[in-house]
Amino acid sequence: MHSRPVRTVVCLGSTLLLALLAAPQAQAQRKPKAGAAAKPSISNDQASYSKEFTYGVNFNTRGGLLGGVAVRSTRLLNQDWARFWSLELVEVKHPKEEKATISNRAVGITGTIVPGKSNYFFVARPSVGLQRVLFRKAPDAGVQVNGLLGGGPSIGLLMPYYINYNYQDPNGGPLDVRAEQYDPAKHTGRGGAILDRAPLFAGVGETKPLVGAHIRGALSFEFGRYRDAVTGVEVGVLAEAYAKTPVIIRNQLTEDSDINDRFLPSVYLTVYIGSRH
Repeated sequence: MHSRPVRTVVCLGSTLLLALLAAPQAQAQRKPKAGAAAKPSISNDQASYSKEFTYGVNFNTRGGLLGGVAVRSTRLLNQDWARFWSLELVEVKHPKEEKATISNRAVGITGTIVPGKSNYFFVARPSVGLQRVLFRKAPDAGVQVNGLLGGGPSIGLLMPYYINYNYQDPNGGPLDVRAEQYDPAKHTGRGGAILDRAPLFAGVGETKPLVGAHIRGALSFEFGRYRDAVTGVEVGVLAEAYAKTPVIIRNQLTEDSDINDRFLPSVYLTVYIGSRH
């Protein structure tokens, strides 16, 4: 039962990728019949480059203000088809995450935390896939529309979210502030004992890996006037699932699996620039 979302994503992605990978190869093997007139080329822009490399920033519905970064290398197969590999690095956030400012007048500390957050969740998504030209732009102007389909593994990293917690005796005594991973059963926040969020990499030594899989489908819109440069935006949907639930938010009264999901679909937009040669 726990691996069903992963199997679904893997099977669907494998089927779609195999179908698309076979399409350009079959198309390349077809030869025109003897005496048949050659079709005119739609655009001579394809002859000017064979490879493309782009990089950009990612915005998505699970990443807050800025989702992450992405790079992609594309190789043309023929006039309409291209094959690519890409790498995306993002932080996945829980939908209920919300920053809060806390103030402890007794110790003179004001800090910012995300209530209930127990782990950061960073994900690396290496992908392979195919790109097809849906609408070709003129050589030196206009907008080109491409359809993309890709998929691959999702390598997640759960890094503890540390807070500064004051263990000072409520009846008085010296401050006893310790940096620890947030645990709802242990850090109750009594009397303003949670003071602040600890530095980002305070718990890096306790990072745990999670493995999953993802598939994505997207449309990219390329702009620009130059043959050796590319600028554009990519809009798409991504389906992602993990073998184990990534626990980002915790609540003392609720099971971790009830407030965190293993299946993490999202909608994304990537703004990119790059070069061709």
